[in-house]
Amino acid sequence: MSTAIDRRGLRRRIVTLAVLAVCGVTGLLAVPALRPVVRDMADMNPALVAAAVALELASCLSFVVVFRLFFEPVPKGAARELAWTQTGSGALLPGGGVGSLAIGGWLLHLAGMPTRQIVQRSSGLFFLTSAINVLTLAVAGLLLLFGIADGPHDALRAGVPVLVAAASVVVLALPRVMRRISSEHPRAGWLEDIGVGIPAARQALARPSWRLAGALGYLLFDICVLWTTFAALGPLPPLAPLVLAYLAGYLANAIPIPGGIGVLDAGLVGALALYGMPVTHAAAAVLAYHAIAFWIPTLGGTLAYARLRRRLNPDDERETAPPLVAATGTS
Repeated sequence: MSTAIDRRGLRRRIVTLAVLAVCGVTGLLAVPALRPVVRDMADMNPALVAAAVALELASCLSFVVVFRLFFEPVPKGAARELAWTQTGSGALLPGGGVGSLAIGGWLLHLAGMPTRQIVQRSSGLFFLTSAINVLTLAVAGLLLLFGIADGPHDALRAGVPVLVAAASVVVLALPRVMRRISSEHPRAGWLEDIGVGIPAARQALARPSWRLAGALGYLLFDICVLWTTFAALGPLPPLAPLVLAYLAGYLANAIPIPGGIGVLDAGLVGALALYGMPVTHAAAAVLAYHAIAFWIPTLGGTLAYARLRRRLNPDDERETAPPLVAATGTS
């Protein structure tokens, strides 16, 4: 019964988002000032659009690669399906990455992984991918600040991203703080498990593994999707400002709107305009980018979830599926 409810809920959510997307396109066509955006999109180079789709697929596959670094106890097939389901959840659910972590944790629990392991490993994966974001922000900002890359070199647009990246170092102190809170308040012991994810991410960076490339690819391939949709329209923007605008624009995805429809587009277009890119050109590139970044993970995640559900639920509902993951400790 619960499986049927989950399936109906998933279908209903996808249909709702499709309706929202149609409404958005209708709005574009109805507002005269936005019609140039539609014309730009109609003139996009189809070969480069196909290349953008391939790059988004590469980004999703990169997440599958780095997911396996933290969840090696999960069998390969199930791990791939879990990772794809998590990427699809991130594109589909409100809140982006937060929603995907919740869905991933729920499925790992159904697969038989202890809650403590789920929290520790998921937080390690989260902090590793976040560290890549912060490092990318710092590098792009420094390239602009010192005039090495093309783009604005003022303190606001080049210096602030560097300061934000530098301030993120305080996160390294969280394990100690969370450990102290947990010792004083036993009911908040789960905070210590989250804090363990920070040294786990640091150890993953220090331990050579080809799977670390997945953490880089997950972000960089997705940025390349946006860069390629710009290329499909015509002149390319400078790369460093595009990277900074991408990272700043994605902050809007924290607003709990399903699929980030409207808010992510507005955040990215606003950030790109702040870094000197023409608004009409940026809007067309962002809308094409968002369509690709939404549908590729969503469709892949939906297919993966259908396969994973069969692993977790036997054909005979009277039977209980054996756990996919054997308990192997807490770290």
